[in-house]
Amino acid sequence: MTLRKLPLALIALSSLTTTSAQAADAKTPAGTEFQDCAVCPVMVVVPAGSFLMGSPGTDANREAYEGPQHKVTLAKPFAVGKFEVTWRQFKAFVDETGYDAGNYGENAKIGTEPAVNISAVDAGAYAEWLSYKTSQEYRLLTEAEWEYAARAGTTTPYPFPSFAINKHANIEGTADGFEYQAPVGSFPSNKFGLHDMNGNVWEWIQDCWNDTYANAPADGSAWLTGNCNRRVRRGGSWSKIPAYARSAGRDWATPAARSYVNGLRVARTL
Repeated sequence: MTLRKLPLALIALSSLTTTSAQAADAKTPAGTEFQDCAVCPVMVVVPAGSFLMGSPGTDANREAYEGPQHKVTLAKPFAVGKFEVTWRQFKAFVDETGYDAGNYGENAKIGTEPAVNISAVDAGAYAEWLSYKTSQEYRLLTEAEWEYAARAGTTTPYPFPSFAINKHANIEGTADGFEYQAPVGSFPSNKFGLHDMNGNVWEWIQDCWNDTYANAPADGSAWLTGNCNRRVRRGGSWSKIPAYARSAGRDWATPAARSYVNGLRVARTL
């Protein structure tokens, strides 16, 4: 399944404001942060590597669709948004293109909260706009890339101690002081330097939904077969119990679904 292309008029408008991209490439050291334009997300270089994707049978909250566990090898580094895309960043896209995004700033007060009410179609359009604006390849993460980035080298349910989840994630009933989505950076980063991979808002993924990982790609690429009327989303949200925010946790929604718990994070190919 491919993402909806931007209208030609939108592409033409974006091309008028193309900026010079940073020199980040496949040789840039892991952990390096960069920003390709003033309104672009801050990106972090994530190293190449291998990991076991999915949850083990010992996980008390394991769902059948989180298995079988399988080894995935990401042969090349890639860049991931340090934070979820904020409504202020998404507003720059809407203001420049006139894209009809609905109420993407619901519950936001200071502008650094994640954009919400984002559909998979909206998320794809935003990533394409960044690509046109910077002449770099921005996109959504694949499901394997997302879990690899969320785990950041860990094999436990969360990349932090489960007993300390209220100090690390905005999840229903755990994070003090946040009734809705929290401003990005409110909680510590994982070992890759990424914030809110677990909790805050659901993040859209490229992949179509499959009920198991049988025959899933082993190279970290997007799985674009299966039920493509359902799109994967990852990370849980402020309205869900902690089990949904485990690094192996999975969920789906229809590509056009806008919800006040759906947001996005972008990747950039190096």
